[in-house]
Amino acid sequence: MKFSFKNDYSEGCHPNILQALLQSNLDQQAGYGEDKYSLQAKELIKEKIKNPNSDIYFVSGGTQANLIVISSILRPYQCAISASTGHILNNETGAIEATGHKILNIETEDGKLRPSDIIPVLENHQNVPHQVMPKLVYISNSTELGTIYNAKELEELSVFCKQNGLYLFMDGARLGHGLTSEISDLTLEKVAELTDIFYLGGTKNGALIGEAIVINNQELKQDFGFNIKQKGALLAKGRLLGIQFLELMKNDLYFDLAKHANQQAMKIKNAMKEKGIQFLSDTYTNQIFPILSNDLIQVLSEKFEFYVWKKIDEDNSAIRLITSWNTDDEPVNNFIEIINNEL
Repeated sequence: MKFSFKNDYSEGCHPNILQALLQSNLDQQAGYGEDKYSLQAKELIKEKIKNPNSDIYFVSGGTQANLIVISSILRPYQCAISASTGHILNNETGAIEATGHKILNIETEDGKLRPSDIIPVLENHQNVPHQVMPKLVYISNSTELGTIYNAKELEELSVFCKQNGLYLFMDGARLGHGLTSEISDLTLEKVAELTDIFYLGGTKNGALIGEAIVINNQELKQDFGFNIKQKGALLAKGRLLGIQFLELMKNDLYFDLAKHANQQAMKIKNAMKEKGIQFLSDTYTNQIFPILSNDLIQVLSEKFEFYVWKKIDEDNSAIRLITSWNTDDEPVNNFIEIINNEL
């Protein structure tokens, strides 16, 4: 059987979560996220972000979180701004557009947005009321290219958004990996301070399913729960999500799992760099994008699954490798061994 470097969805969940689900299975609890586990998990997240006034909602997946957040806080004539690599633009089947909200995309080399990128968009949307109104800036950390925001970049973006009446929304599907990167100087507390709304991704980091939406801007809290229900995201047995986040937040398991995934990816990256292999982007998270010959890609694909991300030329392509919380040394070493033998 091939080992998958495609994504974390090839994995199950961390054993602590399975054990907690089993132990609590016969414990009667209130429905719709009012169970004690969900309430405890929310309090624990508030402690981690050091903001007792944030509102937290658990939903089942990243696309669902993006859809609910953007559609609920934008008025019908308002739109979102995203990097051209953004998940909402490329991998959500037009979910945002289906709610009536346009996405204005910006080409960037590293998947990140900066104030200088957004200024031309604002300048080109001054024909009021004939054009859509830019209102929300959508970013990911880590990005779809595996890059991360540092504290200075996020602070500058946050200040810019506030000065221009824009909401700043961070897609946190891979937030654990972004924060535990060896070059990161961001903290979860800082993310909560600088964004209007973000979410903690569990699905890609040890959970069966689940994302935790965190609302920091007071004006966005009103009636948000109605949107959760209307979009079909309010689970009757909400404990399923609450139990998982309670386990992930305990003793910083969430961050330990993400850090492990990053470290495994860096082993592969460093081994490839020693062989002179170039990368599509310089990443320090659990996503790496090495540029390999098509012949070598064919050899590797006999034992491993991964995405061929981008064609570089007739002979070479960039592939995407993702290591997970459960990636151990054996597949990593086997992958490196093939690289060493072939080059």
